[in-house]
Amino acid sequence: MPRFTTENIRNIALMGHAGCGKTSLTEQLLLASGAINTAGSIERGSTVCDFDPQERKLQHSLDSALCSFDHAGSHINLLDTPGYPDFAGRAISVLPAVDSVAVCINAQMGIEQITQRVMEVAADRKLCRMIVINKIDTSHPDLTVLLQQIQAQFGPECLPINLPAAGADKVVDCFFEHGEQGTAFSSVAEVHTAIVDQIVELDEDLMQLYLEQGEELSPEQLHAPFELALRESHLVPVCFVSARSGAGVPELLDIFARLMPNPLEGNPPFFFRGEAPDEVPVTVQPDQDKHVIAHVFKVSVDPYLGRLGVFRLHQGSVNAQTQLFIGDGRKPFKVAHLLKLQGKQHSEIQSAVPGDICAVAKVDDIHFDAVLHDSHDEDYYHLSSLTLPPPMCGLAITPSRRGDEQKLSDVLHKLASEDPSMRVEFNAALHETVIYGSGDLHLRMLLEKMSDLYNINVETAPPSIAYRETITGKAEGHFRHKKQTGGAGQFGEVFLRVESLPRGEGFEFVNKVVGGAIPFQFIPAVEKGVRQVLEGGAIAGFPLQDIRVTVYDGKHHSVDSKEIAFVVAGKKAFLNAIQQANPIILEPIVDIAISTPDSCLGDITGDISSRRGVINGTTVLPRGQVEISAQAPRSELDGYESRLKSITGGKGSFTMALSHYDPVPDKVQDRLIADSSSVSRVDINPR
Repeated sequence: MPRFTTENIRNIALMGHAGCGKTSLTEQLLLASGAINTAGSIERGSTVCDFDPQERKLQHSLDSALCSFDHAGSHINLLDTPGYPDFAGRAISVLPAVDSVAVCINAQMGIEQITQRVMEVAADRKLCRMIVINKIDTSHPDLTVLLQQIQAQFGPECLPINLPAAGADKVVDCFFEHGEQGTAFSSVAEVHTAIVDQIVELDEDLMQLYLEQGEELSPEQLHAPFELALRESHLVPVCFVSARSGAGVPELLDIFARLMPNPLEGNPPFFFRGEAPDEVPVTVQPDQDKHVIAHVFKVSVDPYLGRLGVFRLHQGSVNAQTQLFIGDGRKPFKVAHLLKLQGKQHSEIQSAVPGDICAVAKVDDIHFDAVLHDSHDEDYYHLSSLTLPPPMCGLAITPSRRGDEQKLSDVLHKLASEDPSMRVEFNAALHETVIYGSGDLHLRMLLEKMSDLYNINVETAPPSIAYRETITGKAEGHFRHKKQTGGAGQFGEVFLRVESLPRGEGFEFVNKVVGGAIPFQFIPAVEKGVRQVLEGGAIAGFPLQDIRVTVYDGKHHSVDSKEIAFVVAGKKAFLNAIQQANPIILEPIVDIAISTPDSCLGDITGDISSRRGVINGTTVLPRGQVEISAQAPRSELDGYESRLKSITGGKGSFTMALSHYDPVPDKVQDRLIADSSSVSRVDINPR
């Protein structure tokens, strides 16, 4: 049996912008709790959570890592998450596993891009939040101003629960023991009163006792309303700490153990059964006597353990040898290795209680966002969808060595299974494999991992733009294919007409041959020849679309007519008609939604206009943000992620989706045709 119960568990994600000291703070928490004997160093690459070779080299977290420790009778599962904007998806993906989010802020840098994003996402997920101001002992941080900025940005419910001492060598508790002591700003009594006033607002009986009788309330009396205030986002505690000196670390441990909610106290997870729009909410309770329901929030591929699925157990209990189903799968797997993780280290355990975070090894079918259960009664259960930043930065890749195509495919499959913010696409029309990430750094780390871990190198290039060709007029085409080689020859003659279809209609082939001019068994051969041109293009090598082809006449020979003859005749007749039907090149137009600080609105709209874009409207968002809706050619948005970062100082984000196709400007069409001149063309002028 586990040494702790559900009531003792605290599941907390430590989140914040890169450089705020999350990993160093995690080391201090592990040290103060007795989980490790010596705090590791980021510079030496010896921390528990930054164990990946890439993380040690970069000296920044690149993925989430789980560690756990015990304090004051509580078992705390802490998830250290990356802070680079490029890896925000990896950080946000752990939120379904926790009840609380501790948002770390650098005392010198203040509120940064990721700070705001994780605060908003955690609030949307109805998670309890707290703010940890780290690096209070750095030179000249104005903590009073920073607290005011936090309250202005995130609301007056952000209240300090302790205060730094004048020299920042320790912090003074303002909740449990609130005797008057010297602090860097404010007073203990003032802070204590403010936080108690905020808590009792949600409990009328307690408020009456507090106001009318003037009684001092004990932490035990305040515990239940404190948890309610956290769940309702009526209170966001703020505490101070220094991961370098250890100041405030014991107090932070006490806050985690005594004030953060356990799985019974946090807001229940948003589970549903069925698929939208017919999905219905279901209740999942942390009861070990009910059916098992667990959610996989992280997958990694371990060279020794195979595929490792890290999951939060929401209901029921799991033992070694438990049989579990994955989603709506019909075949169960047996839990052969139930693991507890401590960074890269793992230890085998015999059982897990509701609320705990564990891992299962050597399960090939396990995947991110999977729901594990032990009864078909829970088939089709899923958590509410988690909105991750869409990967918008793309790179076309090809293996450097011939013969590595299958190996590259296998490696990309492994990387995509580990990284929910990575996407792989194979464009059959362009014969191109493209990986999409959240930024240049994200893509660079993926390429390094492919090389260092899997020994596969690739050539890279910007992704090709999916141009298309079409026609704007009507025309007729004719070709006679005749070939005589001494014996049986080849003969086929085709007359056809072409006309344009409305944009987006695709391709239509019509047979109007009468009288057997072309025998019915050769009509598919004519269509085959036409489709060969559709795939390869007629003027610049891009696929053709929005065309109707009508075959209306032809000739055949009783001996020499063969399928190949009508394939060639159909192909060349089609090319002949296209050249007379005013062919043009179409480019993809995308809808783009840009979220940015309102101070950057003018610069961004001007930049979009310079890219042949059209602004459709703007929407004012909370906290000084604005969303710009626009349309622009996809070809003009290569590298836009870097451009947007430059304009907004890293505070902007965007999404885009294909809207429609429009004709390219004449100059662009001339350039594309010239660029395709090296591609062989079929001679459409018969001799």
